[in-house]
Parts: sequence; structure tokens; C-alpha cells
Amino acid sequence: MKVLVAVKRVVDYNVKVRVKADNSGVDLANVKMSMNPFCEIAVEEAVRLKEKGIATEIIAVAVGPTAAQEQLRTALALGADRAILVETSDELNSLAVAKALKALVDKEQPQLVILGKQAIDSDNNQTGQMLAALTGYAQGTFASKVEVAGDKLNVTREIDGGLQTVSLNLPAIVTTDLRLNEPRYASLPNIMKAKKKPLETVTPDALGVSTASTVKTVKVEAPAARSAGIKVKSVAELVEKLKNEAKVI
Repeated sequence: MKVLVAVKRVVDYNVKVRVKADNSGVDLANVKMSMNPFCEIAVEEAVRLKEKGIATEIIAVAVGPTAAQEQLRTALALGADRAILVETSDELNSLAVAKALKALVDKEQPQLVILGKQAIDSDNNQTGQMLAALTGYAQGTFASKVEVAGDKLNVTREIDGGLQTVSLNLPAIVTTDLRLNEPRYASLPNIMKAKKKPLETVTPDALGVSTASTVKTVKVEAPAARSAGIKVKSVAELVEKLKNEAKVI
């Protein structure tokens, strides 16, 4: 089984995000970037499938700037066999990424595509579903458990009412939830080996895909600062403040 895993370069989750002075976007100057945490889970799940003898090849894919090679090398160090970067400096939306991934799926013909359910920067939770629609593949989203049974894929999903298990025909698309697994750390020997693994760079034009966005960012603002809370001495005082100051009753 060939497995394709999508990874995204995002601002590290430990970094406090700041807005540019001109409100045109997020300030990325001298900011630590890393692999999206949900994408790390996707890579780990693919590696575990290979360790079980189910997956034969893992291809890590990223769509973004040249610097995204860093995250692809991380995926290679974690256990991916080769990597492909669809290099573009365009501001990407979910549909543009899904179209680029669809072109790679057509080219590579994987039996399984694993993505993080969402990215921690845009938080859209769209790319996996859009890719499934474009390819016509079955999809299992928010996966907390993945099992391969012959030519079927059993995916346990986290839903509002609890857990739901769906049986998918391969090829299929899976998006990962937090409880699917705990990603490993890349060892130093594997980091060194990753430098020699193949990393192919292609352009959207070569894939016949347009990454031009139909959405324009007008303004980016930081959330308004919340005022400090206060303590009241009695229920009567609380009711008075809710009625006259907060005006919620």
C-alpha cells in the first residue's frame, strides 16, 4: 500500500502570534515555524502502518514556499520514504491546496491519503473533505483509530454523540484527530539519513493547477483585550451589576 501524507508549515504552537503594524496579516519575521501538530499525527500514523507491514511506501507532500522543505525533511526523519514540495509563494486557501494534492494523487495513485483534520493557523478543517470531493474517494474524518482489514479501512471517528466507526473502500482519505496517536521524536541518526532521502520540487503550473486565491484578506486584527474580572460581595450586588452594567437581565 502506498500512503501519501500532507504536511503544512505553520507558526510553532508555542509562539505568541502578532499582527503586522499595517494590519495586513500575521507577522512572520524571525518567527519559529514548525509542522502543523495534526500533520505530525498523520505522519506518525503512516509510519505505524509501515511498521505493521501494511504500508510499503510513505510520500510526504507539502504545498507552500521553499522554506517548507524544512517540514518535509522532518517528515522524512520521522519515517517517510520520499517527499514532494509543490512550491508556490501564493497565499493559499484550502481549495487551492486540495487541487494541488488532487494532482499529486492522480500522479502517484496512493491507496491511502492521510491529512491532519485542520491546521492551527487557519483552523479551516476543509482540505481533507475538499480532496475527497475532488478525487471521489471515500473519506473518514476526525479519526481516533484506523484499522486496515483487507481491501477495507475501518475508521473510528470522534463525533458529538461519542464514537462512530465507518468502513471505507480503498483508496480513501483520512483526517486525523488528536487522540489517534502520539507522534514520536525524530532521532539524530534518522535526521541525518533524512538529508539523503529524495525531495522533489514541482510547480503548480507543472501539475496544471492554479493556486491563485479567490479570497482577499482585507484586514487582520488581534482580539480585543478583555477587561479584568471583579469580585462581588453578595448575590444582590451581582444581580445589580448584571442588570445595570452588563445589561444582560
